[in-house]
Amino acid sequence: MAKTSGLGDNFYIGGYDLSGDVGSLEQISGGPALLDVTPISKSAHVRLGGLRSGDIQFTSFFDAAAGAEHPALSTLPRTDVIATYARGTTVGNPAACLVAKQVNYDPTRDNAGGLTLKVDLQSNAYGLEWGVQLTAGLRTDTTGTTGSAYDNTISGTNGAQGYCQVTAFSGSSVDIKIRHCTTSGGTYADLIDFGSFSGIGAARVTAAGTVNEFFKVVTSGTFTSATFSVVIAVNTTAVVF
Repeated sequence: MAKTSGLGDNFYIGGYDLSGDVGSLEQISGGPALLDVTPISKSAHVRLGGLRSGDIQFTSFFDAAAGAEHPALSTLPRTDVIATYARGTTVGNPAACLVAKQVNYDPTRDNAGGLTLKVDLQSNAYGLEWGVQLTAGLRTDTTGTTGSAYDNTISGTNGAQGYCQVTAFSGSSVDIKIRHCTTSGGTYADLIDFGSFSGIGAARVTAAGTVNEFFKVVTSGTFTSATFSVVIAVNTTAVVF
């Protein structure tokens, strides 16, 4: 894959599409905490990998319109939020996802009149997870739809995690699933079911065991419009969900 810039990226949090309000992402970090276990026989640090963690820090412009950053971020919920950073909006592109606590909402007004806000998302229970986009950024279905097959090129036996962001909805309910198959034209079976959405929102759902090479994103339900993003992170090693 060729080098790319960060142009044309998207950012969603808790079912809000903040792509037009976020000006920069200062940090997207993850990995294990380092445990210092240096014995007296060593003259340098020896470390083990500890608990996984994750952090997303970003700056947004102030926007109080319905569905924009101020309604999305100013409540500072005590419950978890789910964030998705999409590197470009093409099926197969990388995406970073995080279940987190939003720990601040700090505005700064400079002497030129610019009003921006710093926000920090710190992981809760899970670390930062990089996956691939199974929708081209945001996909809009107006009826139950079976998406095109995506070839992940590899299969696995260690399960996967799926992330879904529903950013706009009209109707009674929509059920969104990731289905998988060993061949692109074969019979697909459910891998991850995000459940029923009746409005905007986000979900992280896990699947254990075998993950086949080909995926399709399928919607069903009673609705006239559903706009959503789906990301899957396939585990290459055994993990604890």
